[in-house]
Amino acid sequence: MSEHEQPISEFKSKSGIKRVFSAFFYSIDGFRAAWRYEHAFRQELMIAIPGVILALLLPVSRLEKLALIASLVLVLIVELLNSAIEAVVDRVSLDRHSLSKNAKDLGSAAVMLSFALALATWCVVLYPLV
Repeated sequence: MSEHEQPISEFKSKSGIKRVFSAFFYSIDGFRAAWRYEHAFRQELMIAIPGVILALLLPVSRLEKLALIASLVLVLIVELLNSAIEAVVDRVSLDRHSLSKNAKDLGSAAVMLSFALALATWCVVLYPLV
């Protein structure tokens, strides 16, 4: 291997329709793992599901409905990424280290920002209704 080539994981799929199906099932496995092992994801999902239903029922435009739902889905996406960061950090080492703490804290901060964005979105959309 030359110095410019990147090593390729043996687990990395190549291409084709099989890759698409595999990716779908890996995603389902990811949702199952998040539901089973990530308390924060379950809590956020329990907020998002009624929130999506409420957004669909509110007398607001389709674009506003989309914004309300997208802000909730964004929280879930960021939480999944945060959980992935935490899993990798824990896989590398369970020892306390300032870089591990930084990685986990940065992921947590990202979740907090997504929550703030969702809250702001809901406030802006719902304000005229109050």
